[in-house]
Amino acid sequence: MRPFAYERATSAEDALERHNDGAVYLGGGTNLVDLMRLGVEVPSRLVDVAHLPYDEIELLPDGGLVIGAAVSNSALAADPSVREGHPMLAQAVLAGASGQIRNLATVGGNLLQRTRCSYFQDTAKPCNKRNPGSGCPAREGEHHNLAILGHSQACVATHPSDMAVALAALGATVRIQGGAGERTIPIDELHRLPGDEPERDTTLEAGDLITAVEVPPLGMPSRYRKVRERASFAFALVSVAAALDVEDGVVRDVRLALGGVAHKPWRAWRAEGALRGAEAAGESFLRAAEAELEAAEPLRDNAYKVPLARNLIVRTLMELGGVRES
Repeated sequence: MRPFAYERATSAEDALERHNDGAVYLGGGTNLVDLMRLGVEVPSRLVDVAHLPYDEIELLPDGGLVIGAAVSNSALAADPSVREGHPMLAQAVLAGASGQIRNLATVGGNLLQRTRCSYFQDTAKPCNKRNPGSGCPAREGEHHNLAILGHSQACVATHPSDMAVALAALGATVRIQGGAGERTIPIDELHRLPGDEPERDTTLEAGDLITAVEVPPLGMPSRYRKVRERASFAFALVSVAAALDVEDGVVRDVRLALGGVAHKPWRAWRAEGALRGAEAAGESFLRAAEAELEAAEPLRDNAYKVPLARNLIVRTLMELGGVRES
């Protein structure tokens, strides 16, 4: 690991002033420090923002939430207002990492995890994310757990966060403090698909600091389900965050997002559109899932993710809607 300077910010404004060329914000460090040990990240300065006053969860009168960026993942999953009003979010956090890592990891840091690919983490291999223009060996190499949606010739990595998938389904917005002041963006606009700039995981500008996440009220049953290669501490092969509102056998509203399939949490807009106003039945859920997955472009060894995602969507919606198999 290369030498680096460490500084602790005392405010958001102080953090912005300390963030210059070569500086990186430090939250819990559960992803960043690992990448520094591997030589993937080589910051000259760490600006510690984990102790800024953004460590509370506020329940709004309408049932929405404001979650500070310094809230730990463990505190988020254990909060009664989250568990009761937004259960898919609590379930998603508990599905990620180990208890020890959740105790340290922060909400802001979780959103800014680097995308997942073994070639990205191996500095002896070429990788467009680390060295733009060097190539993407994953396309012809080991890619069984990489992207099937929204990837490009330059990158097929997947976003690793479980929490971000639930927040995408919930339609959360992200508060950001930057050089031009505070702004908010929809979480669907925070992360980006690789295109020809896979080195950019997010749309944030240099020095931008996430201060909070705003989550609107949900008001319908929800669930997060994750398929992985082992029972604990494993990244998703495919995951789904789903919420379903059924009235008189008809889908009144639905929220769907997928994890483990793309460079960002994948909001299933096409499936949602197909389901609103449709009969709450297995056939409708299947048609919607297939409509969403028409855009899939699997590689040689990850085509299994297409039926896996389809079945996961259908099964989860059937359980939420109380629909029995025919």
